[in-house]
Order: sequence, then structure tokens, then C-alpha cells
Amino acid sequence: MGKLVIIDGNAILHRAFHALPPLTTKSGEPINAVYGLVSMLIRVITDLKPTHITVCFDEKEKTFRQIELPTYQAQRPPMASDLSSQFAKARDFLTAANIPVYSKPGFEADDVIGTIATEAKNDVVIVTGDRDQLQLIDDKKNIKLYMPIAGLINAKLYSEAETVGRMGVPPTQIVDLKSLTGDPSDNYFGIVGIGPKTAITLLSRYKTIKGIYKNLDEIPEKLREKLIKGKKSADQSYMLATIVRNVPIDIDFEAMKDWKLDSPAVIKLFEEFGFKTLTARIKKVGEDIEKEKQGALF
Repeated sequence: MGKLVIIDGNAILHRAFHALPPLTTKSGEPINAVYGLVSMLIRVITDLKPTHITVCFDEKEKTFRQIELPTYQAQRPPMASDLSSQFAKARDFLTAANIPVYSKPGFEADDVIGTIATEAKNDVVIVTGDRDQLQLIDDKKNIKLYMPIAGLINAKLYSEAETVGRMGVPPTQIVDLKSLTGDPSDNYFGIVGIGPKTAITLLSRYKTIKGIYKNLDEIPEKLREKLIKGKKSADQSYMLATIVRNVPIDIDFEAMKDWKLDSPAVIKLFEEFGFKTLTARIKKVGEDIEKEKQGALF
């Protein structure tokens, strides 16, 4: 069966850019986010030992969420030019390492990740710093999240139990939770006056947002009034929070197992980037992988 690692390219590059000090190539171009992406990939390969790897990115076009709600994520500042300029270099590295990249105009990387994870026959680990993707965790399908928790140094593997510990609800109720509380980081707000504590209490009793509205007569008057008044916003928040799992993309799972982190193309690219330490590290990882393959033959 093997293990598929899906990396949220935007989330990891953003995190690396802000976690690492400025770093430039020999020609003076910023490169710290790419350095962080490679470092995280080395750690992922060492810790998780994937057989298959792919990376997903956002596209520049408006997503269906931004069309539905023009103010969706509108409060976020523009991406720093020192970061945006590194995305092409990140893709150059992934091409050199023969790691397939997926994205789809009109959708977020989250949706592409959700689609690949849903269709995969492998065990799946999603590498991201984005809490929205906790909804994708599924113990029965063996889909987990590997999330950095302190810069790029420490990371935690999340299953359903860890999700409940962090969010107060299991993965299957995260969208319902956000339909009630909203998500200020994405600039939508659920139902005014309902916070996480109240939302979790309601969901523990009625399981879903639909279950809550089917039983309004059981809910205290003041809270019931908030729910009735906020129904339209709750419905919209539910749609915005839901990760799409059927994005129309052609997925080649076989291509995801042909990665080679220490390929000659990667070594050459790292010389251009000035990645001396990372070059030594990826060569070591390549040697270790080769030894494991040889050991498996005997």
C-alpha cells in the first residue's frame, strides 16, 4: 500500500519564510522559504518514511469562496515580494526532485489536497500548518495531519483523538463548528454571539448544524433567537469552511513514488542556491534510503 505524503506548499513556504532569518542566493535573491521547505521535506522523509510524495499549491485566480464572499480573506496583507519571488524556485526544486505538483484555478490548495487524500489508496499524511485541514483526518482511512507546532523545529502527528484535544470536536464536526463560530482568519464570522464553548456544547448534543436547527424548540430562547437570526450566515460559513474533495484534476499516483531528493538536478540547483549544508543532508538521506532498499532485499 505504501504511504503518501501530501505537502501544503503555500502553508509550509509561508511558515518557513516567517520562521527563518533572511537568506539569499549567491546573486542576492531571497531563498529562506525554499530552504525551510527543503528542511521540512528532509524531516518528513526521515520521520514518516513515505513511498509517495506530492506538493499542492494555491493558484493566483480567485477561488469560488472569494466569488461567494468577496471579503473572504480580504483582510490579509499582500504577500511579501521576498516570499512571492520564491515560489518559482520552490517549483524548480520540486521538478528537479521529480516530485509532482498539483493545483487548480478556482480552488484552494486545501481542496486539491482533500481530493488527492480522498482518492488515495495509500495511507496518507498531510503536512501543513493550516488547521482547516484537520477536517480531513480519518482514522478508518488512515489519513493524518503532520503539523509544525513551533516554527519548523517541532511537529506533531494528528489523528482523530489529537484533533478533539485541540479543537474540542472530532474532524467530522469541524465544519459544523466553524459554521457556528466562523473563522476570523478567513474573514467570515458564523453566528454573532456564539463562541466555541457554546458551539461545542450544542454539537455534543445535536451532532451537526442541521441537527441543531431541527431541534430549535429545545434550545433556550435567547440562544434560539441568535440561531434563527444567524441562519443565513451559518449556511454560508458552512460552505466556506468545507474542503472540497472532488476537484476535477487528473491524479497520477504512480508518478508520486518516483521522487529522488538527491538527484543530480537537485545537487546542481543547490549549487546555484548556495545550499551547502542542505546538499550534504540530502546526500545523507539518499544514502540512507538506498541502504534501506538494499537491506529490504535480504
